[in-house]
Amino acid sequence: MFDKLHISLKTQKILEKSLDEPLSKEDANHLINVNGSDLFALIATADYLRKEIVGDDVTFINNCNINFTNVCTVKCGFCAFARDMEDSDAYILNDDEILKKASQAVENGAREFCLMGGVLPDADIEYYEDLLKLLKNEFPNVLIHGFSPTMIYDAALKSEMNIDDSFKALKKAGLDTLPGTAAEILTDRSRNLICPSKVNVSKWIDIVKSAHNIGIPSSATMMYGHVENIQERIEHLDILRNIQLETKGFTEFIPMTFMYEYSPIFNQGEKNLGATGTEDLKLYAVSRLMFRDLIPNIQVSWVKMGFRFAQISLTAGANDLGGTLGGDELSEASGAPDGVDTSIENLCNIVKNIDRRPIERNSKYTEFYPITY
Repeated sequence: MFDKLHISLKTQKILEKSLDEPLSKEDANHLINVNGSDLFALIATADYLRKEIVGDDVTFINNCNINFTNVCTVKCGFCAFARDMEDSDAYILNDDEILKKASQAVENGAREFCLMGGVLPDADIEYYEDLLKLLKNEFPNVLIHGFSPTMIYDAALKSEMNIDDSFKALKKAGLDTLPGTAAEILTDRSRNLICPSKVNVSKWIDIVKSAHNIGIPSSATMMYGHVENIQERIEHLDILRNIQLETKGFTEFIPMTFMYEYSPIFNQGEKNLGATGTEDLKLYAVSRLMFRDLIPNIQVSWVKMGFRFAQISLTAGANDLGGTLGGDELSEASGAPDGVDTSIENLCNIVKNIDRRPIERNSKYTEFYPITY
């Protein structure tokens, strides 16, 4: 496979070994720094393994983001979405406004509501239960992918409940899956720089494990390209891998490249220009080689990368194209390059253009639906 690529002997040995077993942290740290022919070989190996593990299907979901508030007490250095309660453009949607958004999405075929917002100063577990019940009572067949580990931890404290009981209550009220957000980079050094008010690494791990053990699967995410170093990206992947080995609760891994233009840390003079294109490709490829079929679904975020580069990233080990989104105001505030909603037809065209097969899925990757385009 590598004979004519003129790659280094070390890279060749690592890639050959990766065809049969997951990457070690040491080997991953080598591969995430390669360039030139070594990079092409890395991408080709990841794409080969992707085909072996999940085939040529590229999945996505018809979904809608319902950002019920932009008020947030947690001030993260990367976030351009959050507002204080007294800001003129702060909002908290009422029940009618939430149901209107949901109804419009269902009319367009949505199978998932992504229910997200800021950390409200007075939101407890009952508040989130009420949001879930509001949507489930009207749309019982639409799955709810909702909240974040930080939001639930904060609400549990306000309710004087432990995390396990909080997840049990939310699951009963209608929470189907948990976004793996608030992970950012899972090293305390980076978190202390960009999100010191969020839960630390060990607490994030405990919260996610609790959700999995209660029977609420989650996505796994990484936001990269800000203050972390390359080795911290590998540390993050290894933490996710260890959680998955224990719980089997992650449905997908979603790398999210940092959009810097409107972020507070950039506007305050920190010249964090995000990851480069080759860094994006290396992360997708290395994550495929580290996770293999342990986390079989690796998602490209077209809303962060734009449609063209998202399509390229599908050739570096990824097999999922996210969703139609419909109103991702968090990404919109950060400067999403190609907007924050798209059509099933557009996603199909992106997939078919690289000779792969588009497949619509549900939130849990347990049901798949034929495409009519």
